Amino acid sequence: MEAGHAAATTKRASGRQRRRRGLVAWVFMIPLVIVNVLVILGPSVATIYYSFTEWSGLGPAEFVGLENYREILSDGDFYLAMWHNVLWTAIFLTVPISMGLLGAFLLSQITRFQLFFRIVYFIPYVVASVVNAALWQNILDPDRGIGSALASVGIPFLDGVSFFGSERLALPSVAFVNNWAWWGFVVLLFLTALQSVDTQLYDAAKVDGAGRWQQFVNVTIPGIRPTLVFVVLLTIINSLLVFDYVYIITRGGPAGASEVVGTLMYKEAFERFEAGYAAAMGLGLSFVSGLIVLVFVFLRRRGWEI
Repeated sequence: MEAGHAAATTKRASGRQRRRRGLVAWVFMIPLVIVNVLVILGPSVATIYYSFTEWSGLGPAEFVGLENYREILSDGDFYLAMWHNVLWTAIFLTVPISMGLLGAFLLSQITRFQLFFRIVYFIPYVVASVVNAALWQNILDPDRGIGSALASVGIPFLDGVSFFGSERLALPSVAFVNNWAWWGFVVLLFLTALQSVDTQLYDAAKVDGAGRWQQFVNVTIPGIRPTLVFVVLLTIINSLLVFDYVYIITRGGPAGASEVVGTLMYKEAFERFEAGYAAAMGLGLSFVSGLIVLVFVFLRRRGWEI
């Protein structure tokens, strides 16, 4: 009898302790929940609502149903901006990832001054985009930039080239500037992944007669695949959401040659005062991003582990 009473008392005490721990956990979680509701959930719900309205950004909004979405489907500017996002994604899925893999491989081969090179590669990523953009605007200036400096020493092929003022060069030039700031971050991600690959696998591959390229394909890539897939997903999402460098350097010009959905949304909302239409654009872009994430989730469930 006493043993049963003691067990019941112990069970009640254990239950009170669990409830107390749960309460303490929620007390610490409440500030984070409030911030998420105010910063993420609230604006998200508001965006969904305003996407079905005609709203200037000020005053009352008039409900128009699916009119904004029907307008998007016939908006040539939106399709052009979306195409530029696709081109931007293609550039960033090839150039910085290739450079990041190469840089990480080269860094993994050295032991001295590796920390120094890590810092050097990472500095452009942590510098404000406004500063990076201003730096490259001066370097690539057609009158006083690198082109004129090379021309003064007898190398004139870049003299007078307007990288950011040419309809043909504007988008890849801005992408180059953004890539300069981005690829160092990719290097560090890949370098960390490379250092976790078992060196015995490389030794076994060498014994089997595998060359450097075969080791890279059969050992390195499988060993860093989780990081590689993560970088690909991060690159795609960032490419769809690109805004800062394009807006700072070209504002989508010249003549829409570097316009992306982010800058087009900004202009619709804050220059043309079509905030409802811009909200519909943003929701459409979020839908595309969600589809891409679902594809990666599907691949993971099929065995392509992230």
